[in-house]
Parts: sequence; C-alpha cells; structure tokens
Amino acid sequence: MTTLLKIAVVHGPNLNLLGTREPSTYGRATLADIDRELVALGRQENTEVACAQANGEGELVALIQSLGATHDGLVLNPAAYTHTSVAIRDAVLAVGKPAVEVHLSNVHAREPFRHHSFLADIVVGRVMGFGAHSYRLGLLGLLAHLRGIGA
Repeated sequence: MTTLLKIAVVHGPNLNLLGTREPSTYGRATLADIDRELVALGRQENTEVACAQANGEGELVALIQSLGATHDGLVLNPAAYTHTSVAIRDAVLAVGKPAVEVHLSNVHAREPFRHHSFLADIVVGRVMGFGAHSYRLGLLGLLAHLRGIGA
C-alpha cells in the first residue's frame, strides 16, 4: 500500500462559474463536479484531496501558502492569473512543494496573450485542453511524480 499523500487543488478566478460560463470553451462540468471527482480519485489513489477556489489574486496567494504548508503538492489552475501574476509564482516557489499547472482549454490555441505562463518553468508539469479531465490527469501526474514513478 502506498503512503497517504495530501494534495491541494487550487482553482483561480471565474472557475466558480463553470458549467454556465462559456460552455463551448470550458465544458458543462461544474466546479463542484470536478472537486467531487478529484476527491473520489484521491480516495482510489490513497490520497487526501482538498479543493479551494478564489477569485482574487491575494486570496489565491493565501490559499497557496496555507495549503502548501500542509500538503505534499499542488494542482493549480490559476486561470487568467497564469499570464499575469508574479505573486502567484512567488507563492508557489515559497511553499517549495511540487505543483502541476492545469487548464481546461488549450491556452496555446487561444489568444496570444494566453500563451505565456508565469508558472511554466517552475511546475513539474502542465496539462491543458482536456476540459475537466485536465484536472484528473494533473492529479495523477503529480502523484506519479511524488511517488517517483516515471521519468
């Protein structure tokens, strides 16, 4: 049996509107649906998953700091702050825990300003373009990283 790991999933701005916000881009799954699936997947993987969402940059920094202090890794969808926030980057670096960046849409198939990520060079991986499944892939990838499975 593998060691119980604790993973924090942090959702950024506007993700509380999933299911109704631009479903052609973000899908019909709600944030509650995604969180339920991640908690259930965590149980299957002997992992405790805690999920949180905030719209403000400072709130996200506080979540990353507090959850990062008590969890083994982070699955992070900073949403629009991906492309603008040095503060979120610094918070991820400050907690010193492995993180995976996830996005519902493929940001590289969207507007050019979305192509840059302030996190890309400090996270262990990035998953995007698979809708709600991006989170599941991100969680599984982070668990593999933490357990030393794979490259």
